[in-house]
Amino acid sequence: MQSERAAVVPEQGIAELVDEGAIAASTPIPEGNIQPASLDLRLGERAWRMQASFLPGRRGTVSAGIGGLAMSEMDLRERHILERNCVYLVELAERLRLPATHHGKANPKSTTGRLDIFTRLITDRSNAFDEVSAGHEGRLYAEIIPRTFPIIAETGQSISQLRLIDGRGDATLDDAELAELDAGESLVERTGEVASADIGRGVRVSVRLRGADGEPVAYQGRDNTPAVRLGGRHPVDRYWTRIGQPADGRIVLNPGEFYVLGSVEGIRVPPGHAAEMVPFDPTVGELRVHYAGFFDPGFGWHPDHGRGTRAVLEVRAHDTPFVLEHGQIVGRLEYSRMRERPRKLYGHAIGSSYHDQRLALSKQFRNDD
Repeated sequence: MQSERAAVVPEQGIAELVDEGAIAASTPIPEGNIQPASLDLRLGERAWRMQASFLPGRRGTVSAGIGGLAMSEMDLRERHILERNCVYLVELAERLRLPATHHGKANPKSTTGRLDIFTRLITDRSNAFDEVSAGHEGRLYAEIIPRTFPIIAETGQSISQLRLIDGRGDATLDDAELAELDAGESLVERTGEVASADIGRGVRVSVRLRGADGEPVAYQGRDNTPAVRLGGRHPVDRYWTRIGQPADGRIVLNPGEFYVLGSVEGIRVPPGHAAEMVPFDPTVGELRVHYAGFFDPGFGWHPDHGRGTRAVLEVRAHDTPFVLEHGQIVGRLEYSRMRERPRKLYGHAIGSSYHDQRLALSKQFRNDD
């Protein structure tokens, strides 16, 4: 089935591609890895410590790059610690034989972004990270660079996800289409009430630095922590410094430090759409916002109310200290059309980890606030 306009393939379409062999793996793909608008990609058995990041180019292969840049090889059937600020390349369990009508885009999973793990998808014959060309056939690889915490990696873990687009071009709504969708669906709420979205090349999202007394408004990653096991549970205070509500409504981000904050707005993603946070926008300042960009259909959405769910913002300042104020615009949320409504939506019914979240760390940490 091909849309007249480019559109994101829903979970039932992804399942069909698995059944047809267009998406395959050495071990069966778990049903739970097929999300409403994306597929969770799993670490395979082989990984390499690399001298540097690279792209293969239009005529090159990833294996050739590994041959020239790999420092050592690891078998991820046994657990390995991936050290901070080191470059690793992992062969993923999934491989593709896409129809000519389908191309793809990858992003880190929400948990990956909240752990400050920088990861990008690489394929053969590509000049760009995180893009899968139409009709791609072959293996997939993930470049992984832990930034704040060392992590323990092993075969079968999922740190990135792939969204497939049916049709040529971009499935993203323009501002006129977005305004029409907002008029009918109320894409944001503020202070518990539906509100008109601030639209400009997407829905603008602002940072929340005010909260209840004693409630943290941000977390800052600590240095020199133990490794994080992706399937484990760790004490918050061993890895994070809690930042309370600032008296003047602003905080200073230190260069190179990693912060987890929340949005003022409650976000709503209607069932016929998906969304993505633009990870970096130079017009909002010297910082990078939101590594993990995908918001599935149904995120923060309920047919009977417009409460929404706050976005969690993973923020890293660049080379200079940067002042962040309550209500400051820090990113844009772009909405895309789905080819059809997914049969399952983001939420408790499918075990979504961050449904109805407040300011939430990744699921590896027990956040009791």
